[in-house]
Amino acid sequence: MSLTDPSKRLEAIPPYMFAELERKVAEKKKAGIDVISLGIGDPDMPTFPHVVEAMQAAVAENDNQKYPSNRGREEFRDALARFYGRRFGVEIDPESEVIPAIGAKECIYNLCFAFLDPGDVALASDPGYPVYTGGPVLAGAEAVVLPLVPELGFAPDLDAIDPDDLRRARLLFLNYPNNPTGAIAPEGLFERVIELAREHEILVVHDNAYSETTYDGYVAPSFLATPGAKDVGVEVFSLSKGFNMTGWRCAAILGNADAIQSYWRLKTNVDSGLFEAIQLAGVTALDGPREPLEEMNALYARRRDLVVDALAEIGVDVASPKGTIYVWAPVPEGYTSTTFCEHVLEEAAVVISPGSMYGPSGEGFFRISLTTPDERLTEAVERMREHLS
Repeated sequence: MSLTDPSKRLEAIPPYMFAELERKVAEKKKAGIDVISLGIGDPDMPTFPHVVEAMQAAVAENDNQKYPSNRGREEFRDALARFYGRRFGVEIDPESEVIPAIGAKECIYNLCFAFLDPGDVALASDPGYPVYTGGPVLAGAEAVVLPLVPELGFAPDLDAIDPDDLRRARLLFLNYPNNPTGAIAPEGLFERVIELAREHEILVVHDNAYSETTYDGYVAPSFLATPGAKDVGVEVFSLSKGFNMTGWRCAAILGNADAIQSYWRLKTNVDSGLFEAIQLAGVTALDGPREPLEEMNALYARRRDLVVDALAEIGVDVASPKGTIYVWAPVPEGYTSTTFCEHVLEEAAVVISPGSMYGPSGEGFFRISLTTPDERLTEAVERMREHLS
């Protein structure tokens, strides 16, 4: 063993599946080839000006430059409670049912350490955000994937969960609107999940990262709006995607007060809280007008239609998603997820994400992100039409 050998828990994390594709992209760019990336879900449009202005004012204040509290500023917690009441019809106690998080990823990861011990199980949506499976493993627990079944509207078959896994489960990760599939929560799913959680004493964690990014008149609900949800669960709300604030790391956990108390207890030993100037900017975002969000959704809907139409022309049949910033589509016959994405890169110099990156059930699919400027997205789909038809 050398002094730089990683820990066993780090070794247990699977290698980054995009690494080889990134290497090939770098080679092509070095050779002077213009590569267009439709892989990363990072909004290309800037944060709304009124939010930036609030941040500029807040960051200049001396009091906001000091250590923040893990509990968060009262103004931010109050704003989140107002937003949840206005947007979702959910009553939130700002004193006990909400704490800021330094992005949803940090929050989900820390929940694993707050609630999982060796031998415990976390049930994780598959395909899904990799931290749903990586976080439990790093915490010394086990991640058991719940395949999202296309025929069920990309919902898990709750009746198919192994009884032993249910017995050992402490956490259950869900995410709707869903990354990477773009699916919305099927009717009755949240109610069934609450029944399951109550019966087996499982804490439900709903990752609500995309509720503000929806199309065709669909309005995404909060998991916490379902009767009984706060008895068994928490929700992670992020301003990253809907408010074009990915780099700000501005999020919160809301819901069950006892669970949030345990999460806060862990946080006090891990970090010093979310930068207070960001919290104040978050207040401005949450209390601000809806028009900028609606404009972003109109932009993404236009891009979605462009991509779906282009895929249809090359023989890929895909339904238009009603939420998220992604199009999830089946790979053509004769390809795996990885080989098709490699083929698209080689033939069209366009980067798309293999579905297998997001879990075993992602095999056979690929993901296209809509967060590329219009002219580059148009060029990318034209290349795909030209080289793949």
